Amino acid sequence: MPSTIFHSPMEFVLTCAVLIVAQIVYVMLGFGSGLIAVGSLALFFPELKDVVVLLLLVNLPAELFVSWRSRKEIRWRPIIGLGAGIAVGIPLGAWFLSTAEPKIILTILGWFLVIVGLIFVKLPPDGRFKPRAFAAPPTGLLSGVLTGLFGTGGPPLIVWYHLSAVGKDAFRANLMTIFLLMSLVRVPSYVATGLVTGPRLWSSLLVMPAVLLGGWIGHRLHVQISERTFRRLVSLLLATIGVVLLLRQSS
Repeated sequence: MPSTIFHSPMEFVLTCAVLIVAQIVYVMLGFGSGLIAVGSLALFFPELKDVVVLLLLVNLPAELFVSWRSRKEIRWRPIIGLGAGIAVGIPLGAWFLSTAEPKIILTILGWFLVIVGLIFVKLPPDGRFKPRAFAAPPTGLLSGVLTGLFGTGGPPLIVWYHLSAVGKDAFRANLMTIFLLMSLVRVPSYVATGLVTGPRLWSSLLVMPAVLLGGWIGHRLHVQISERTFRRLVSLLLATIGVVLLLRQSS
């Protein structure tokens, strides 16, 4: 048997269980796998790099599936604008990390997400608007800065697409296409820096049946839930991310 990151059969089973839940949420809503998987798996994996690399590799099938299946819903012009901002923001965020106090920024982000998420729960569909094209690069810049600072660049993108009141298919497709493009940059970067090791690669292959099961369930749920329920779930998960960020800062 090739070497893996799992130290016991129970650890493998628990990882599969966590990833099933994470993939259900990820494929159903288009985000949230990191919120569930990283915090949970970090409890029994002492090396955080194992968790980060594993999650990057196992998320690829879901990102490829959703991006391809819903390709007609993808609008490339906003994605290009957002991507340009992200490309500039990531190194800028890394620089902030080495020179600034990230805890203050993360606390502000946490409260912002809690407030925005709760407002979105009550906001009627006609209370949203289509963001202007010129706002895409600044939004991407903020996402990139947060990615460089904390590895948590999703919230600005989620707010962007949620605020525009696109349908659930378009919301999920565009968001996961951006995450796919980011993954396609991260994978060769991780390979080049030696983060994608044999044990981590074999581990991702071993858990893939659980990942695919979670993705299948998530897609079935996405198809069945109503637009109203989808918007409420996105709003509540956005607020939950904010609460988790605040709790991490207080611990």
